[in-house]
Amino acid sequence: MREVLGELLAWWRAGESVAVGTVVATFRSAPRPPGASMLVGSDGSVVGSVSGGCVEGAVVELGRQVLQDGVPVLERYGVSDEDAFAVGLTCGGILDVYVEKVDRASFPELEDVAGDVEAGRPVAVATVVDHPDPAVLGRRILVRPGEAVSGGLGNDRMDNAVAEDALGLLAVGASETLGYGPDGERRGEGMRVFVRSFAPRPRMVVFGAIDFAAAVARMGTFLGYRVTVCDARPVFATHARFPDADEVVVDWPHRYLQAQADAGAIDGRTVMCVLTHDPKFDVPLLEVALRLPEVAYVGAMGSRRTHEDRLRRLQDAGLTPAEIERLSSPLGLDLGARTPEETAVSIAAEIVARRWGGSGRRLATVSGRIHRED
Repeated sequence: MREVLGELLAWWRAGESVAVGTVVATFRSAPRPPGASMLVGSDGSVVGSVSGGCVEGAVVELGRQVLQDGVPVLERYGVSDEDAFAVGLTCGGILDVYVEKVDRASFPELEDVAGDVEAGRPVAVATVVDHPDPAVLGRRILVRPGEAVSGGLGNDRMDNAVAEDALGLLAVGASETLGYGPDGERRGEGMRVFVRSFAPRPRMVVFGAIDFAAAVARMGTFLGYRVTVCDARPVFATHARFPDADEVVVDWPHRYLQAQADAGAIDGRTVMCVLTHDPKFDVPLLEVALRLPEVAYVGAMGSRRTHEDRLRRLQDAGLTPAEIERLSSPLGLDLGARTPEETAVSIAAEIVARRWGGSGRRLATVSGRIHRED
């Protein structure tokens, strides 16, 4: 919903009703992840996408129906359906799409949610998308760390069970459909709840204000990261040189990283690219980075000779083989990259492959599913 939240809020503020179709579960080679949303306005306008074009027409028709009768619908599209080719889902995947009517009456908290998202405050929206009692369908709660739950699903057991699980998903920025018994029982089935996590953007911290860093920062922003460029040299670390970065920090890299870690600003989604390839900067920095308990990626630039020298220095500094093993060096995939922009693509490709478990090989040489199951 994040990508269509602005348009949805505009309609909501105008007092209009909108049908919102959201991917709540995927199986096999689904084209879009859980949380992808599409809006269908009462004037027939469409915003967003749930499948990259495969089933949009069918969801638009459902949206029009939901706008008329107000009854939410959970629909599955996939190759097992008799009309799979009619709706166009020929990629072999399966999508569960939940379509609901949203307006001021049905979702009075929407503006508060939008405010949280804009301010970077974590919030999860948990919505009942399947239940044997039609009266429960569409009920939702809002879950925020350290705050009481807003809204209600039907009883305290439901609210408590879903809120606890939603906090866990919110901590890792994941959106997922969870199953419970009809009254929120941990063991059982009958109720399905989609938890949409609006977590702050994951961080990319680029150390070393060199020319390559500008291309890496631009790529990080493109991939949805909140990008920080850090360098101890003020003449190089300027906003003018890194216009695509969210912030440019002048500080010694190891000191800045330690302060950020102590403040809880580094988590399991954070990626770090060490581009200084200067031992007086990167060795103290990597001592801190490789000892952090949860980091998604730590990569360091440098030649093979620089890499070997770096490894010796890290070993002399007392890092264990397991800690050193966490380092990707030289960073990036072997694309034959030459320019800063090509190198940034190489680095981004490795980060994406690490995140989703990709091999980095050409898809033409790989058999089996293109998209791995989460």
